[in-house]
Amino acid sequence: MLNYIKDQLEGELFIDKLTTTLYATDASVYRKIPMAVAYPKNETDIKKLILFAKENKIGLIPRTAGTSLAGQCVGDGIVVDVSKHFTEIRSLDTDKKQVTVQPGVIRDELNQYLAPYGLFFGPNTSTSNRCMIGGMVGNNSSGTTSIQYGVTRDKVVSMTTFISDGSKVQFGTLSQNGFLGKMSLENFEGDIYRNIHKELINKEIREEILTEFPKPQIHRRNTGYAVDELLKSSVSGEGEEELNLCKLLSGSEGTLAFTTEIVLQLDDLPPKLSAMVVTHYKTLEDCLSDVAPVMAHNLHTCEMMDKVILDCTKNNRTQLENRFFVDGDPAALLMLEVKSDTEEDLELQLKQLLTTVELSGLSYAHPILRNDDINKAVELRKAGLGLLGNIVGDRKAVACIEDTAVALEDLKDFIGEFSQIMKGYDQDAVYYAHAGAGELHLRPILNLKKSTDVALFRAITTDVAKLTKKYKGSFSGEHGDGIVRAEFIPLMIGDKNYELLKRVKSYFDPHNIFNPGKIVDAYPMDESLRYEIDREEPEIKTLMDFSDSEGILKAAEKCNGSGDCRKTHHMSGAMCPSYHATKNEKDTTRGRANALREFLTTSDKSNKFDNKELKEVFDLCLSCKACSSECPSNVDVATLKAEFLYQYQEENGYPLRAKLFAYNTALNKMGSKMAGITNALYDSKLIGGFIKKSVGVAPERSLPKVYKVDFDALLNTAKEKSTITKSKVVLYIDEFTQFLDVELGRDAIEVLTRLGYEVQLFYAESGRTFISKGFLKQAKDLAIKNVSKLLEFAEKGLPVLGLEPSAILTFRDEYKRFGIGSGTMEAIAKNAYLIEEFLAKEIKEGILTSDSFTEEKRTVKIHNHCHQKSISNQKVTFDILNLPANYSVSIINSGCCGMAGSFGYEKEHYEVSMQVGELKLFPAVRKTTEDVIISANGTSCRHQIYDGTKRKALHPISILKQALVV
Repeated sequence: MLNYIKDQLEGELFIDKLTTTLYATDASVYRKIPMAVAYPKNETDIKKLILFAKENKIGLIPRTAGTSLAGQCVGDGIVVDVSKHFTEIRSLDTDKKQVTVQPGVIRDELNQYLAPYGLFFGPNTSTSNRCMIGGMVGNNSSGTTSIQYGVTRDKVVSMTTFISDGSKVQFGTLSQNGFLGKMSLENFEGDIYRNIHKELINKEIREEILTEFPKPQIHRRNTGYAVDELLKSSVSGEGEEELNLCKLLSGSEGTLAFTTEIVLQLDDLPPKLSAMVVTHYKTLEDCLSDVAPVMAHNLHTCEMMDKVILDCTKNNRTQLENRFFVDGDPAALLMLEVKSDTEEDLELQLKQLLTTVELSGLSYAHPILRNDDINKAVELRKAGLGLLGNIVGDRKAVACIEDTAVALEDLKDFIGEFSQIMKGYDQDAVYYAHAGAGELHLRPILNLKKSTDVALFRAITTDVAKLTKKYKGSFSGEHGDGIVRAEFIPLMIGDKNYELLKRVKSYFDPHNIFNPGKIVDAYPMDESLRYEIDREEPEIKTLMDFSDSEGILKAAEKCNGSGDCRKTHHMSGAMCPSYHATKNEKDTTRGRANALREFLTTSDKSNKFDNKELKEVFDLCLSCKACSSECPSNVDVATLKAEFLYQYQEENGYPLRAKLFAYNTALNKMGSKMAGITNALYDSKLIGGFIKKSVGVAPERSLPKVYKVDFDALLNTAKEKSTITKSKVVLYIDEFTQFLDVELGRDAIEVLTRLGYEVQLFYAESGRTFISKGFLKQAKDLAIKNVSKLLEFAEKGLPVLGLEPSAILTFRDEYKRFGIGSGTMEAIAKNAYLIEEFLAKEIKEGILTSDSFTEEKRTVKIHNHCHQKSISNQKVTFDILNLPANYSVSIINSGCCGMAGSFGYEKEHYEVSMQVGELKLFPAVRKTTEDVIISANGTSCRHQIYDGTKRKALHPISILKQALVV
């Protein structure tokens, strides 16, 4: 049956275990294995899927980025993922300020496209760098900007859809004559309009809607279908607006029709000047008391974060630096942003806002942020929901009652009663709110692996639903009903209105093929959970130490599905470069974590890592480590991959090529003894080509040259020419510097000695090649061998300076996972520096100045190694390359280079490797003129830049060596 439709599609349809596993979850607590996953290529495919589903009584679950928190994107039918092919911005009408897009267009990327025209799409969710317009319409998303620009429903002009009989229909604004024309159609579309009209003209139905639906001033309301919005139309006999059924389709979670194109109403770009006041409070009650007074001002943002969220940011490398504005340890804070086109008006608004804050006297601190500091604060807030995944262990902040919205005047009292409910259950909660819109993201902290907490899950949700009904609020503000809240719709709007919703569903979808189990005839909210209840936890033994996550399984389970890893190369950051190239879910951090979690818990093999699906899902991971810092939950897939490879290869054997790459240092050492002959053989088309073909190296790659250099002799010569004026340092000659990038070692010795440092050399193999290929026993043996010497340096206060980021940073990262001793490894980690880090520190302390360097003018463009971006920071390289007074230095927004050690050499990975390079790095390098210096501190990065652009990149230390004048 499924093979039939698979053959009919121009796109793809998958029924394999890995793909269906990847699509069994979204960002919610639910798990349903679909029977298939489809990637339709065009509208014809959509129509074929609908007719197939109708004939075979199969549900279709529409999906874009899969970041839904309520379970909208999970189901046991066919998941239809439009995020890969339905991604076009079709047209822009600047006069009408309208844009036509397909549902797979990402919100922030749309706004990048619109910015040159002075326009933007207002609704702004915390997932805006990866969420897609189709999902935003399905959920009626709103976000931080809704207090100024409204919600998605307000912006939808028209929608092109396929309805359940397979016909293509456009819904939009209809005049009276237009509506009558639709009513006269003798087809299924006409039936829909006739049935909707029949409901709207019934006075009893209208009165029931007005009585039971949430208060109309709550603009974030998404409980059930928005039939209350239709009462505003003249068709109802009472309203004055023209009818537009897009009001109904928005927020319908794909249960009424399948959308293929959307026309959106845009706004002018917000005023360019802005300032943000961040008010700090000692109690949650004080914070909530200030909301109504500050909302009397023309705020563009009014957001609340509580202590739980703020504490989570302390443990995230990326977000830690964004906490700069947090004063003390507030119980909660409000982020209040004002905007204007003039400085004078902005200052007046600020003064008036601060007067209100000071009059209340509840805030103990209220710093003012401007320019990029505002962006940093906004990023901190955006990361909030994902950061909740950082809670170690099985107790998590659970999304069930996190979408309540009440009228602003009810906010404080609602929270007060909510807190009492939580106290009654002896539960902690997380308070995270779009406070200015009266919407609260309130999450109880539960362990949904335990039946007792699953019972609490239902009980708490039920009690809060009743409380929300008491205040005539909306139980679903912007995150949708999905599975978690749909069961409570009858309680929220009354049984009569619920029957109306069921009739509406039947008018559009009589065969129940569109996202069944959502909104009406809902799945039970406490079934089909991500974890088996009261399960016996599998015992997973690992070589690496995952105790910081309570084991490798829980390290994978930290992924809550928020999908930060699905941002594309158009956004900042480097996470999941292979996803950037392929756009496949399996190539995301989320996909890899989900697959590992699934097989570690469901595989019946004694070695649960021994599954070909896991091999496939980790295959394109470049081990860039961006996920370890950019993922809000710090899911470190590079480390998970290393452990997987070790476990899998222990079971299935270590391939020859893996051995050659892993033992690359030993081979280079041997080859360097006869470097001339070795390099000639590598350059030979016949022998070099045979070597590459026999071991699976891409023929397009050149084999790296090997060299033999006496660095001790070089150091002795350099010392004779220099005068020691500064401290003693240890220069780490790693395995790449010793045999491959020998010029780099020479340059480092010359720079350090000529600057007056007393240099000692330390030779050691870091183990990077072993780690990357899963040879963990060998890597651990090297770590144990190196630790005694590294600890000796640390105890003597001699900083160890490394040139190759992937080598020196193993001392700060992977070595901690070899169970050698946490205290020992902490001391070693603190004493291991990228050479740029050390020199930048010396500059900051005034020890190094520009006096030693040329005054010549040069332009330098920096591409930094992924491990530096993740574990260290890029600014240190920027700082040291600014030592020459007239060097103009900038950092390329380049992401990952795509080489990633041996990855880019492997023939089956070559194409993806080059695709990654072509996304950002290669074009940026090609745009530069020949006189621009390209800086790259990673050996792989320099090789990749040369292979992709034929430009020679230099390590920062080599650039400084050229600039030295002392």
